[in-house]
Formats: sequence, structure tokens, C-alpha cells
Amino acid sequence: MSTGKVLLGVLAGAAVGVALGLLFAPEKGSVSRQQISRKGEDFWEDLRSKFEDLISSASEEINDAKNEAEDLYAEGKEKVGEVKNEMRK
Repeated sequence: MSTGKVLLGVLAGAAVGVALGLLFAPEKGSVSRQQISRKGEDFWEDLRSKFEDLISSASEEINDAKNEAEDLYAEGKEKVGEVKNEMRK
């Protein structure tokens, strides 16, 4: 299971737990609704932040892999040139 799915599951479970806890709390309905609203906003902000971090990390990994592939291609091309020169001699 990927880390992203596990993280999403944990965050969703925490949000549901908080919402249920607030629903059964001995507060007035308006206070509970405000608390749920705030917690929901916090949850979505955290989720968005984690998603942006995930995208950023994936983008960095892709760029690193691309650079490495370009380096390997250049090395291979150089080796082929050397072999060709050796074969001509």
C-alpha cells in the first residue's frame, strides 16, 4: 500500500473521529457546528498541504531520474564514439 493512501486514510479517520466526537459533545448545536466547520477547514488545509508536498517530491524525483538518464545517455554516446575510433584504427 502506498504511503499516500495510508496517510489519506489516517487523516480521513482522524477527521471522522473528531467530527463524531464533536457531535456527541455536550455543546450547543451552533457551537458544535462551528467546531466541525473549523476542523473540516483544518483537515482540508492539511490534506492540501500534504498533496502539494507529495507532488513536489514526485516532481523532484522525476527531474532527478531525467537528469540521470541524460547523463547515462551522454556516457553511452561517448563510449560508442570511443569504440568507433578504436575500430577505425
